Amino acid sequence: MIRFFFHPTPNPAKVALLLEELRLPYEVIAVDTAKGEQHTPGFRGINPNGKVPAIIDTDGAGGETRVFDSSAILLYLAEKTGRLMGTPKDRGELLSWLFFIGSGLGPFSGQAVHFQYAAPEGNDYAVNRYRREIERHYRVLDEHLAGREFIVGESFSIADISAWGWLDRAPRVMKGEADALAPYPHIKRWFQAIDARPAVARARAVGADHVFKKEIDEDARRALFPSNYM
Repeated sequence: MIRFFFHPTPNPAKVALLLEELRLPYEVIAVDTAKGEQHTPGFRGINPNGKVPAIIDTDGAGGETRVFDSSAILLYLAEKTGRLMGTPKDRGELLSWLFFIGSGLGPFSGQAVHFQYAAPEGNDYAVNRYRREIERHYRVLDEHLAGREFIVGESFSIADISAWGWLDRAPRVMKGEADALAPYPHIKRWFQAIDARPAVARARAVGADHVFKKEIDEDARRALFPSNYM
């Protein structure tokens, strides 16, 4: 059994999609980050970094195993099941794109969202910086996907799942754009194909039975951006 610590944001969404694609049994444990539940001692014992997603695999090698960080979880579960990893010859490409997303496309998307929606006005430099970097990352991926059905090799893999998590939020990341993916036709074609997979609809329903706090008041800002208050 997988105990899945979840909040409805892009990185946990990746894990939800993988779990649904693999049809692994799992239990959803809601972590309301706007309420600061990620900072409790209990959760910090699972992820010392105080972020979602995280999992506990009760059937891990040698016993109960914790895994945190979305890329680590994708790789761990893919390796455990031997699925959605491409072929052995794809290994270098798989790791390269997984790290490209995990260290570039994802964090820059998150910062673009933060400075466009959460930061005080007057951060034009930061907004421009992160928007331009997201556009650059999108171009890199768009060029790579020209003539390709999947990011790595000839089959759907955790690289596609990882990219889907953040590209699903492209309309928010690219604030003000009527069609955020229009300038990136290869990404748009790829995204529409991935988004049509039956497991995506199931992944979107994960956590729907829990009411998460949506109001971004002072308590939520302190919970979400604690380093600003140190």
